[in-house]
Amino acid sequence: MIRTLTLLLVCQLAGEICSRALGLPVPGPVIGLALLAAGAMIHARITGADTSEIEKTDLGVTASALLGSLGLLFVPAGVGIVQQLPLIGGYALAIFVALLVSTVLTLLVTVYVFIFVKRALAPGASRDGGA
Repeated sequence: MIRTLTLLLVCQLAGEICSRALGLPVPGPVIGLALLAAGAMIHARITGADTSEIEKTDLGVTASALLGSLGLLFVPAGVGIVQQLPLIGGYALAIFVALLVSTVLTLLVTVYVFIFVKRALAPGASRDGGA
């Protein structure tokens, strides 16, 4: 478990270094996750491992344990919200509108991206945009 925790933290650190060194607008942990996924796929190709069995590996067991404790990470945020209730109450309408608009926009963009990808990957779809 220590070895896989180290691997997770090294990937996160490498992602953070890449993000900051290259000035990328992507968070370091996201890049680190992509590096971890790429490394896992390369390792599976080299060793011939079955990728559907990753939950049984050390990495899968460690990740499952971390995900099982994920709820604990929301406790500080919840305490912060409770401490700032008067401030949040003062801006409740603006917060509600921002959440509503951003949720609707996210759903719409998701639908259109899904439709675009579905059409692009459909059998018989031409590569020239349908012309």
